[in-house]
Amino acid sequence: MASTVRPTDIKLHQKSRVLEVTFDDGCHFEMPCEYLRVYSPSAEVRGHGPGQEVLQIGKENVNIDAIDPVGTYAVVFRFDDGHDTGIYSWDTLYDLGKNKSKYWHDYLRRLDDAGKQRRPQPYDAAMADG
Repeated sequence: MASTVRPTDIKLHQKSRVLEVTFDDGCHFEMPCEYLRVYSPSAEVRGHGPGQEVLQIGKENVNIDAIDPVGTYAVVFRFDDGHDTGIYSWDTLYDLGKNKSKYWHDYLRRLDDAGKQRRPQPYDAAMADG
């Protein structure tokens, strides 16, 4: 599918951990870094096929350290948790912005169903020895 929209402005607000994207059709989206991280288009998150998705937990405080262009069709976000393999095409970013409410609700439901949390858990050395 050929990209029909292109961003005209991408702004990262590191303090509030929010990415603002404006597209050439006038749509403007504000997406938290956490949301972009848990919906990364990488195989590490999405798997290699339906049903292979990996639920991302403890990403509430994740931030983006850098945004690298990929040609003229996408960007890669370098997250401060070390994740940097998802290529966010313009179509992917647009879809994430347009469907943020639906996707976010689904993510929170999946976390709840799994008994997991958004908040990172403190490192427990006793658990690591087990």
